[in-house]
Amino acid sequence: MSNLKLTYFDFAGSRGEEIRLAFTIAGLDFDDNRLSFEAFSKIKSELPFGSMPVLEVKNHGVISQTNAILRLIGRQHGLHPEDLFEAVRHDEVMEAVEELRHRISATMRIEDAAVKKAARQKLATDYIPHWGAGVEQLIGTGPFLAGEQPNVADIKLYMAHKWISSGGIDDIPTDTFDPFTKFKTVADGVRNHPAVLKWYSPET
Repeated sequence: MSNLKLTYFDFAGSRGEEIRLAFTIAGLDFDDNRLSFEAFSKIKSELPFGSMPVLEVKNHGVISQTNAILRLIGRQHGLHPEDLFEAVRHDEVMEAVEELRHRISATMRIEDAAVKKAARQKLATDYIPHWGAGVEQLIGTGPFLAGEQPNVADIKLYMAHKWISSGGIDDIPTDTFDPFTKFKTVADGVRNHPAVLKWYSPET
């Protein structure tokens, strides 16, 4: 048994996958506890804030909230800046990714297909390009936010880029982020990191 137990849904996306990749890049062993939606519904009331991911740390109990978990990993293992104002820049990016998720996720609750399509098209033409431009300004000279090595904020950017570019969201074009070359460089850097490649292809 590891001293770290991560509990999240059994799929390779969103917040739980960010934490898995952070552990992977940091070279840490962890228990990857993956739940079905049915299993989650049975323990939901027992979880802090009724949501996942949650991280159990030996002698420290249960920690919730994705960015809090990522910052913990980052501070302990050199994946989050020590300098106060550099760390704030990374925190901006992390919170921005969560805001993007909230904006897009809100459209998933729209039942009328035409209204949902219009809402997503508006996001694709207005909000998301403005969001991408804001991220682009925070990246600096690259290839990652803090230079040559990825941090936890870079992992969040990778997951956001992958979400849009994979075509998994109807009515938001896969090329929406194409104008933002620094953003793409960050995403490609995380995608091609040796630890990440091994995580997705463990036999290699």
